[in-house]
Amino acid sequence: MTEPAQAARQGSRVTARWRIVAWLMLALVIAMTALIVTVRSAMIAEVGRNLNADVVQENQEFRTFAGEGRNPETARPFTDVSSMFEVMLRRQRAAEGEMLVGYVPARQQALTVEGVRTPSLAEAGLEPGSSEFGRLLTGPRSGIVETRGGDARFVRDEVTLGGERGVFLVLAFERHHLQEVDSTVRLMVGVAAGALLLAAAIAWLAAGQILRPVRSVRRAAAEITERDLTRRIPVQGNDDIAELAVTFNGMLDRLEAAFAAEQRFVDDAAHELRTPITIIRGHLETMSDDPAERAATTTLVLNELSRMSRIVSDLLALAKAERPDFIHLAEPVDMAELTLDIDAKMQALGPRRWTLAEVADGPAVVDAQRVTQAVLQLAQNAVEHTGDGDLIELASRFVRDPELGDAVAITVRDDGPGVAAEDAELIFDRFARGAGQSASGARSRAGAGLGLAIVRAIAEGTAAR
Repeated sequence: MTEPAQAARQGSRVTARWRIVAWLMLALVIAMTALIVTVRSAMIAEVGRNLNADVVQENQEFRTFAGEGRNPETARPFTDVSSMFEVMLRRQRAAEGEMLVGYVPARQQALTVEGVRTPSLAEAGLEPGSSEFGRLLTGPRSGIVETRGGDARFVRDEVTLGGERGVFLVLAFERHHLQEVDSTVRLMVGVAAGALLLAAAIAWLAAGQILRPVRSVRRAAAEITERDLTRRIPVQGNDDIAELAVTFNGMLDRLEAAFAAEQRFVDDAAHELRTPITIIRGHLETMSDDPAERAATTTLVLNELSRMSRIVSDLLALAKAERPDFIHLAEPVDMAELTLDIDAKMQALGPRRWTLAEVADGPAVVDAQRVTQAVLQLAQNAVEHTGDGDLIELASRFVRDPELGDAVAITVRDDGPGVAAEDAELIFDRFARGAGQSASGARSRAGAGLGLAIVRAIAEGTAAR
């Protein structure tokens, strides 16, 4: 690899397949992390709402019970707070993580009912007489308190019966509920990790499937040489990658056509120029000092050089015919003016009976220079196969072609020997000559066999545009 090519290859060496998988995994990780965080926050908020509802409900039940003021077992009114707390709490069942406390300050007596996974007052650091318990009795009537057993939501209510004051507390501890949330989140993380692994495997396979045509393009590009441009990439589907393969194949078609045209030009030039070069070299090597012989040799060499120049010009014209800009179609051309201009130029080719049979009257979108080149080449060919005074007729007309639609037909007709049926297609190939004869009866060999090939290239290029 050359230094410029090496310098151009900078940046990450990670393959496109891995980059696709990495970006997809990054997007999934971000999405799943956001989902898990959102779900966890929602679950914690739901725990708070449920605990608040639970403590409020328990307090409402206490208010209802205390408001009735009768022992449901004896139907008699309660006479003291302690007995009311005993009956009420005996009939209650605390929820998980919940504690119901009936406290009589005058007796320093605390009756409790605890649900499962609920710390006791001692485990929570709320023993009667402690400062923490005292704050519950004198502070806000509801809120969240920090204990050794974790945060707890509470509601406090008071009742006075028989001159005795009682305090009713409802405590709902968050710890075990938050543990369940964390357990659910861990499960979600595990499921997400498994899903990420599965997604990574699917992404790896999908990226490989998507990038397979790209790898085919790379392999095809690596196998292409200046002598073998026949490799093509199979096209499957109609997606962007398939379009890439189609575009790459189109580029290879153009490269193959360009290299073929270049090789054809080189082969044609080598084939056609070998003979005049050999003739010139042979005459120059054997040329003597005789003035007459030197003059004859000089004339012959100049003729051969002129023929070589014409061959090169014709070969260049045919090489340009492979390019898309060979035919220039711009503004419409007045066909009457173009026909008259071509007729004037044709009459300088030789002493023939030039006739203008028909003139197309109207505009047409054609390349005037290429059309003139093609018609003059036909006229030159007619001159070579006719004699002095013979008829050469030019005509142009508008026609309706079944394939091309509206078109312009330009014809050159002469009184020469014509073309044999078997040579009708052959004469338009490069370096091909028909079996026709000139006016003197000898087979015409003046040209290199490129003139009619140029005419054909111009006609086909014009029709394609």
